Amino acid sequence: MNETYVTVLGNVATKVDHWTAPSGVPVARFRLASTVRRFDKHKGCWTDASTSFYTVWAWRGLAVNVASSVARGEPVVVRGQLRVVEEEREDRRYLSADLMASTVGHDLTRGTSAFVRTSRAAPEPFRGPDVHGPEPTRGPEPTRGPEPTRGPEPTRGPELTRGPAPAWPPVESAGPSPFGAPGDGADTSGVGSAAKEGAESEELVSEG
Repeated sequence: MNETYVTVLGNVATKVDHWTAPSGVPVARFRLASTVRRFDKHKGCWTDASTSFYTVWAWRGLAVNVASSVARGEPVVVRGQLRVVEEEREDRRYLSADLMASTVGHDLTRGTSAFVRTSRAAPEPFRGPDVHGPEPTRGPEPTRGPEPTRGPEPTRGPELTRGPAPAWPPVESAGPSPFGAPGDGADTSGVGSAAKEGAESEELVSEG
């Protein structure tokens, strides 16, 4: 009860960072920038106003699909549970907005997309005891020539710093930290690392 669910339209601001938690659950994360549009009567056109940043989290099958479907700069629609996280660093308090996604999709008002349905791999059929005797002996495998020489691997951009994923499922509206126990994420030393990126964190109170 009392969870706050929101639907946010915006652009993917960072590369999707994805990994598998120690518990075996796939996790994905990216930054979402949502910019307000206002009509300027003097110029007679629409202009950009303020921009809000969210850290979008996804788990399990949604995390796998997001990692393979969403790229930086693409317009998306995200629906999920909103959590405002407050933390203190160097005697200063910061706020960040985390969005625990339940649905992520491309914004088709701004382009087209192709849907490919995913399915779980079918389990291998059970094989009982061999009643037909041993398999016939096969001859030697044909000799293959040397593998062709490949060029160097393309360089990749910097990955997001991995912080621990929030607890899943996100059902608690208050109490423990949304980043969960150390076993829920990748590295407990990176708590709140997503909130430290760029202008997306907003300084509230300066203490000391």
